[in-house]
Amino acid sequence: MSEELLDAIVIGAGPAGLSCAVGLERAGHRYVVLDKAGVVDAIYRMPTDMVFFTTPELLEIGGFPMVCSGPKPTRAEALMYYRRVVEALRLHVRTYERVTRVSGSDGAFQVETRRTVGTGGHSYRTRKLVVATGIYDNPNRLGIPGEDLPHVSHYYREAHPYHGRDVTVIGGANSSAEAALELFRGGARVTIVHRGKGFASGLKYWVAPDIANRVRNGQINARFETVVTAIEPNQVRLRHTPSGEESVLLSDFVLALIGYHADEAFIASLGIELDPETRKPKLDPATLESNVPGISLAGVVSAGVDNNKVFIENGRFHGERIVAALGRALSKTGASATKPRAQE
Repeated sequence: MSEELLDAIVIGAGPAGLSCAVGLERAGHRYVVLDKAGVVDAIYRMPTDMVFFTTPELLEIGGFPMVCSGPKPTRAEALMYYRRVVEALRLHVRTYERVTRVSGSDGAFQVETRRTVGTGGHSYRTRKLVVATGIYDNPNRLGIPGEDLPHVSHYYREAHPYHGRDVTVIGGANSSAEAALELFRGGARVTIVHRGKGFASGLKYWVAPDIANRVRNGQINARFETVVTAIEPNQVRLRHTPSGEESVLLSDFVLALIGYHADEAFIASLGIELDPETRKPKLDPATLESNVPGISLAGVVSAGVDNNKVFIENGRFHGERIVAALGRALSKTGASATKPRAQE
């Protein structure tokens, strides 16, 4: 594979990256998908009992139907679905292989990788590059003292470890509201701290009344218009923003669920320009090719700070646009469409 000139390399094996792979496979292009973790790793790392906000057909790629036991797919059902798409089409996906360096230019990129499990790496040559790295690896930071203490996390998986303990959940959107509800039902003593006057608009329709009732009944404590100013081993320091009043809240664990962002350093290393305000990469809206010829972006990584506007539901169509544009570009150069050997 290292000696072969590929038509495209897709960095990221999430739904957007896999949708690109489906298109490349069906068009007969030579390609490989690289991911430093497993297939759809961001979904794997989501809360264990998570239920998607959408219906199954809106998560489908490549025309493969998603079968679910209920009206909305669960995390486990989504993981099974995307694995089966990879298996059904025998997509050329190489997991646990991190991209460490990209050099060259349109038509002649060089991509260096390192294995994240085991040792070694690979060197690939490719005409085109698609970046579909997502945002889940890069949590938004509070920028306060104590944020890196061992009892602080920017991710939530399940309630069991927090049984009987005081937990502070920072944030007021779906992820924090759902985590607070699960923690409460798992026997934790929960306080939500949010800088807004109330929960964010757009809460899932079954979450909004549930969390509102728990707060109203005093089962979950809520501190609105409040920010955390410091995290200490057994407590957090708070400031009520309208009054400036400061207080202390006992806390055994802190979950800072305030969102995620793209790996801007990696994007910039490719020469892709970022808007100074929106942080949105410069790209052609029709083809999703960036200002660097031959490099396209797929999925939420293309959205900048407005990443809540790009979901699996609309990002899954990026592959179709990118592959169509890539096919037109390759046809002009007379590039071969011979498929690579299957991975051993």
